[in-house]
Amino acid sequence: MNLGEQKMAWAWAHLPVLRKAAEDVRAQGSFAGKRIAICLHLEAKTACLAWALHEAGAQVYVTGSNPLSTQDDVAEALRARGVQVFGFHGVDESGYHEALLALADAHPQLLIDDGGDLVHLLHEERVQQVPEVIGGCEETTTGILRLLARQAAQALRFPMMAVNDAKMKRLFDNRYGTGQSAWDGVLRTTNLTIAGSTVVVAGYGFVGRGIAERARGLGARVIVCEVDPVAALEAVMEGFLVMPMVEAASLGDFFITATGMRDVIDEEVLLQLKEGAVLANAGHFNVEIDTQALQ
Repeated sequence: MNLGEQKMAWAWAHLPVLRKAAEDVRAQGSFAGKRIAICLHLEAKTACLAWALHEAGAQVYVTGSNPLSTQDDVAEALRARGVQVFGFHGVDESGYHEALLALADAHPQLLIDDGGDLVHLLHEERVQQVPEVIGGCEETTTGILRLLARQAAQALRFPMMAVNDAKMKRLFDNRYGTGQSAWDGVLRTTNLTIAGSTVVVAGYGFVGRGIAERARGLGARVIVCEVDPVAALEAVMEGFLVMPMVEAASLGDFFITATGMRDVIDEEVLLQLKEGAVLANAGHFNVEIDTQALQ
């Protein structure tokens, strides 16, 4: 068993709800013969979902919604099981787009999207295929914001389920899952001690709350930057300092963005940072930190 298979086996053992759902859809035959395109973070849990749909009789086509999170060993294990997988870790923007086009070439009937890129491509570049799409689901806040904008413009051409709005997604995956995994990424990358440091969290949605709670649990002083007054007041009532990012800029040792918005940390903020400050993004797209200004 190679490493990708080992990762899938470990994940499968810790996904009891998916295992039960897989049994149900196999028995019902509801996905038999359906063409399903998946654009998600391509790691072991996604691979287990794709494999479960494949085993239920669907024709499954997968690519990563973020090339930096694609795990090539998992992708290879999924290919070995007969699932069509496109994309590799670290592909450039052109390669990422080509992988999305490969999903579209499969003429999918059902979509599982994360961030909205697949839905956007079908609406903008493959409009002729839209009538083939029964519908789909969107996994994350950023993608839902894009769907809502398209819906408001009366330009959403097929139904989409807002998975991110489900209580189990927001409360547990966003708050506890991302709250932990964001810090896992920072710790693995920097090997720095969090206790005694000052952490600045941008955004106090469910992801931001989870990041702030975990930071406090690690012994940090936590500052929250939030433009929504109700969410900002929640942060105050839960014991966090709240201030604008331009005021927090010179105080923070770690900055983690979780807003889904552009340029939360812009040039004005960057110029005020301490030497050695750590910047990280937990939002879906890498646009929350102005990397061009940083360079």
